[in-house]
Amino acid sequence: MSLSSFNNTTTLSFSSSSSSTASLGGRSNFTMQANSTVLVSPLEGIRERIRKALENVEISMSPYDTAWVAMVPSENSPHSPRFPECLQWLLDNQLDNGSWGAIDPHPLLVKDALSSTLACVLALKQWGIGQEHMGRGLEYLKSNFASVYDDKQYTPIGFDILFPGLIEYAGHLDLNLPLRSADKIDMLHRRYSELNRISESNLEGGNSYLAYLSEGVGKLQDWEMVMKHQRKNGSLFNSPSATAAALIHLQNSDCHHYLRTVLDKFGNAVPAIYPFDISARLSIVTALERLGMDRHFKKEIKYVLDETYRRWLQGEEEIFLDAATCAMAFHALRVNGYDVSSDSLSQFSEEDGFVSSLEGYLKDIGSVLELYRASQLTIYPDETVLMKQNSWTSNFLRQELSNGLGNAAHRIEIHNKRLGKEVGDALKFPYHANLDRLAHRRSMEHYKADNIRILKTSYRLNIRNEDLLTLAMEDFNVCQSTYQKELEHLGRWVVENKLDKLKFARQKLAYCYFSAAASIFPPELSNARTSWAKNGVLTTVVDDFFDVGGTTEELLNLIQLMEKWDVNVSVDSCSEHVEIIFSALHSTICEIAENALIRQGRDVTKQVVKIWLDLLKSMLQEAEWTKNKTVPTLKEYMENAYVSFALGPIVLPAVFLVGPKVSDEVVNSPEFLKLYQHMSTCGRLLNDYQGYKRESAQGKLNAVSLHMIHGGSGITEADVVKKLKSDIDSRRREMLRLVLRENGSTCPRACKDLFWKMIRVLHLFYMKDDGFTAEDMMKTVKALFNEPVGLN
Repeated sequence: MSLSSFNNTTTLSFSSSSSSTASLGGRSNFTMQANSTVLVSPLEGIRERIRKALENVEISMSPYDTAWVAMVPSENSPHSPRFPECLQWLLDNQLDNGSWGAIDPHPLLVKDALSSTLACVLALKQWGIGQEHMGRGLEYLKSNFASVYDDKQYTPIGFDILFPGLIEYAGHLDLNLPLRSADKIDMLHRRYSELNRISESNLEGGNSYLAYLSEGVGKLQDWEMVMKHQRKNGSLFNSPSATAAALIHLQNSDCHHYLRTVLDKFGNAVPAIYPFDISARLSIVTALERLGMDRHFKKEIKYVLDETYRRWLQGEEEIFLDAATCAMAFHALRVNGYDVSSDSLSQFSEEDGFVSSLEGYLKDIGSVLELYRASQLTIYPDETVLMKQNSWTSNFLRQELSNGLGNAAHRIEIHNKRLGKEVGDALKFPYHANLDRLAHRRSMEHYKADNIRILKTSYRLNIRNEDLLTLAMEDFNVCQSTYQKELEHLGRWVVENKLDKLKFARQKLAYCYFSAAASIFPPELSNARTSWAKNGVLTTVVDDFFDVGGTTEELLNLIQLMEKWDVNVSVDSCSEHVEIIFSALHSTICEIAENALIRQGRDVTKQVVKIWLDLLKSMLQEAEWTKNKTVPTLKEYMENAYVSFALGPIVLPAVFLVGPKVSDEVVNSPEFLKLYQHMSTCGRLLNDYQGYKRESAQGKLNAVSLHMIHGGSGITEADVVKKLKSDIDSRRREMLRLVLRENGSTCPRACKDLFWKMIRVLHLFYMKDDGFTAEDMMKTVKALFNEPVGLN
């Protein structure tokens, strides 16, 4: 088991005051430092807590697990405890209401408190100490037992086996529980029915489940089967309670060594799970990335990823024996440029492999969701592991979504409504069609702000979900105010450049800026964002000019002006339309060059002018084909069409504005050219197969019609579309490989990311076949620009 298992969206918990100074072994359950002499802003305080958590994750102590460890008899005498320090911890940590559990108990965690309290009472009874503590604990049990039947309560994993098992053990200890006989019988019957159901299912995952719940199965347990699950560290599923049960029944030395190691680390108590640091820190990193906050913690995240990669190469069990942790590690490492093989996920490539695991038996949707996300990072054509994994996980999630997630055993972790939205969005917006800022907003909406974390018992970490969410929302809203100002500036720019006077041109400012802000979202990248948006508007204007608005004379005149560059535009323009368009191009390119000079230390005007000239000439070629009714070969069309799709002026100048210095050698390198070609070709093919019918009605040729013309009489539109989709998938995969590659790459990652960001924009805009309508788009634009986020 890991901290990420049964944790949808990898949210984290911590509900005590950050100023607590008690030790992990004391009643505060964790250590935090406070400095009353230093005043910091609330947000800076949150950032500091996150930094500390990334460096050293701390977990609360578990009364339930500590009680089970306390029950282990000495190897020398069955009448004395092997770990007496745990008994002392139990005596020191009973709460005022008589229970054992979190010092600030949640009203929906009464079942958890009942299990923990009864386990602690039994530990004290077994060794004949703490009579007063036992009495208060039994009174709590009596007063709150009705919650056992309350469906609104969070139910710990295995509760119907573990809690009745404790009741049965109380009988063995001759402890008279203050419960009605009928209630005891009902509890034991529940346990019997559950054990019988698991046995009859004859599933390997059921054996894993029973092994994880070993302390509740007791003498009915198949211990030979259980020990097949023992890990290299001596534990069962990294669970102190299950490991303690195995030590009680088998006197296994490796189990003893594991428990001794845990106590040596934490003092006189144990947590609900150990080790946990890889999973927990990956959960924080993943949460920061999905909330759009990772850029503020680059140093700390790199430390976590370097350590994760080292342990990945060592085959660390904490990573590879847990589906969610393995998937998160793979995703985080591959996205950040580490060389990791998808073969390490082979055990999860088929649904049967997952079903045979503990998470699979519990239908842990959180783990399947992580596997699904990891499966989308295919960068090689032969990564069949990821392809198979993507197939079964997507089908599994769709099925669970259609079932209303009713079988989700981890509804103890999240509300099904929120989980349903997250699963639905994950399926609707795959990795290649998910714009950063939109994804961040959805993550905030899905994010679990409360601090309930629960496996067999509840636990907390030294970072609050609400902290992460508060920081992310503040950042989002600050960025949103920046976007509003930039959009106002762009509106004035359109009017000042008289682009609104060109009646033939589509007005796409909102869409162009939306694609920029949703992709290049940090406030400090304003120049790159406005360059992207302005050039997007201008490419739309020029496209319409070459398509319907301009004469051949005007098109040639515009190209001549661009080639000469330093001209008297009012004299050398053959029409008002040409003058408006060239003037807008000239001023925008000069502005870009001026801004780029600050970052690049050189003038890039010629480079940007060439980018525009390449586009204009490719558009002229298409205009001449149409005018002369020329049918180009497919090769001729594609060599021209990837340029005429007009992504060059949008993406390429932005490369000079995102930070790193980019030399002419980099811009002219095969790597850079491939990125541009793959991006533009994907866009062109997406446009052509989705716009085929419309363009055919207008008498235009595109990739679909040319395939049918040159492909022979037997080829159908469906055949062509299938081929183009396959080509898009192949190019997108190769492009992602180039973007993520570190070794042998000369192009800075921040620059390569721009090509991938555009790929995501294209797939989102062309998603109408999958239900992303114009109405959906307008709602999304409004949410990004005009609707602040806040805690529900």
